[in-house]
Amino acid sequence: MLIERIYDEDLAQASYLIGCQAKGEALVVDPRRDIAVYQSLAAANGMTIVAVTETHVHADFLSGTRELAAATGATAYVSGEGGTDWQYGFEAERLHDGDQITLGNITVKALHTPGHTPEHLSFLITDGAFADTPGYLLSGDFVFSGDLGRPDLLDEAAGGVDTRFAGAKQLFTSLREKFLTLPDHVQVHPGHGAGSACGKALGAIPSTTVGYERLYSWWGPYLAANDEAGFINELLEGQPDAHAYFGRMKRENREGPAVMGVRPPLRELAADDVLRDLAADAVTFVDTRSHADVHAGTVARSLNIPAGKSTASFGAWVVNPETDRNPLVLLAPNQASAQEMWDHLVRVGIDQVAGYITSIDDLPASAPKLIQPEELESFAAAMVLDVRNRTEHTAGHIPGSHQLSGGRVMWNLDQLPSGGTIVSYCQSGVRNSVAASALRRAGYDVVELDGSYAGWSTWNQSREPVSSN
Repeated sequence: MLIERIYDEDLAQASYLIGCQAKGEALVVDPRRDIAVYQSLAAANGMTIVAVTETHVHADFLSGTRELAAATGATAYVSGEGGTDWQYGFEAERLHDGDQITLGNITVKALHTPGHTPEHLSFLITDGAFADTPGYLLSGDFVFSGDLGRPDLLDEAAGGVDTRFAGAKQLFTSLREKFLTLPDHVQVHPGHGAGSACGKALGAIPSTTVGYERLYSWWGPYLAANDEAGFINELLEGQPDAHAYFGRMKRENREGPAVMGVRPPLRELAADDVLRDLAADAVTFVDTRSHADVHAGTVARSLNIPAGKSTASFGAWVVNPETDRNPLVLLAPNQASAQEMWDHLVRVGIDQVAGYITSIDDLPASAPKLIQPEELESFAAAMVLDVRNRTEHTAGHIPGSHQLSGGRVMWNLDQLPSGGTIVSYCQSGVRNSVAASALRRAGYDVVELDGSYAGWSTWNQSREPVSSN
């Protein structure tokens, strides 16, 4: 048997390829939409992808289940659990609690483990060539290394009202009746790692075991004492802000993400053509450099979506493909880099990219306005906007600032002043540059706090009187 973990650092998301080496058949679980990695992995191991499935209706990325099934001819499977409100809207085989997918000697059994979402499935794997009992669990967003999938996302991002309490109760039951009934040796392979917003304390370790979580997880003592109320209180306390785009992901994943098919390579665009399209507001320019480079000079009305670890996340903060009709033009050093950025963007449904350009020299220039920490107190700001998470704001913030996390700003413009200047900050400046660029494009007068909260804290401490003791 082959188990391969394919991990996306951008979204802290894991997908898996399970393969029978004897029969040459493979199943992919929770694929992303740029599917070449799965096809290459299967080919390298002499396998054919015959099945593709997912643990639940995802909120943090756009599923590649339909994309991979269409490209390979594999059978698509999705959950049939969760009641009428959580049925998928596209053609696929439905899996219910106890249903199995067979790959040669390998049996993949669906377990209904609701809590994070009502329809959530985990997959219990038995390698029949070596044992007649399960040895592995793909737990999706049910159990993570050191944490559990949050049950409040339906409230936070999908329009639910107080569904978090029912979800938390379901999680308690799923742990008691499904997870903790498994042998301690069963290896647990979760759907996310550290950095995901699907939990509040996810570990960076890629796998765990039932026995380890039973003994050392924060929730273990509550289950041992059958303390459901204590479990629910701790589970719901201190969850991070949910990004607003999660609602779009939920809706599109349930309805069925569009199948892109083979994407042609991105082409390099001529500066004159980009200049013409910018003047006509027919494209949106994306400066993919760091915030420090952007502060030195960028393209007027451009978005700052830094290339690298968080391209998909930041892209979804500031581009809503349901309302932003312009295709994107990416700043990239070469075609390979541009193509990689596009791969990240399609993972959150940002498909329309016109091409790339390698320099901004011939495009209309602009420099974001900055303010120094020592200037803030005397500056007549209509609002000081903290785009960090609630937990960061609670731990310490600039007095009088209004908290609205970067992933929610563009969906909550009614919380911002209709006139005047907004001074914005995050912790170090990266998230702030992303959010501020989108606000400027939307017509707001935004000044970024240079050095953000870290810089302001250093300045604020330096002016405190030194004790004479």
